Amino acid sequence: MSIEIYSSDYCPFCVRAKSLLQSKSLTYTEHKVDGKPQLRATMQQKSGRTSVPQIWVGEVHVGGCDDLFLLERSGKLDKLLAAEA
Repeated sequence: MSIEIYSSDYCPFCVRAKSLLQSKSLTYTEHKVDGKPQLRATMQQKSGRTSVPQIWVGEVHVGGCDDLFLLERSGKLDKLLAAEA
């Protein structure tokens, strides 16, 4: 299972999302978009969104920080992680 997160060093939502993933002992690949307009454009093309973080679990686009926490609160994040494992 792979987890990818597009983030920025100056984004508190990115910090929160990464903290949640770390609290579950999950490893992820981080793509920092700061000063990298082509990488940000790639993120926008893949997600259809301009904000960070943007998170994928396997091939599933989770969305941003609020989306990740909503999955966690509803118990669906663990199910998604298990399905993608």
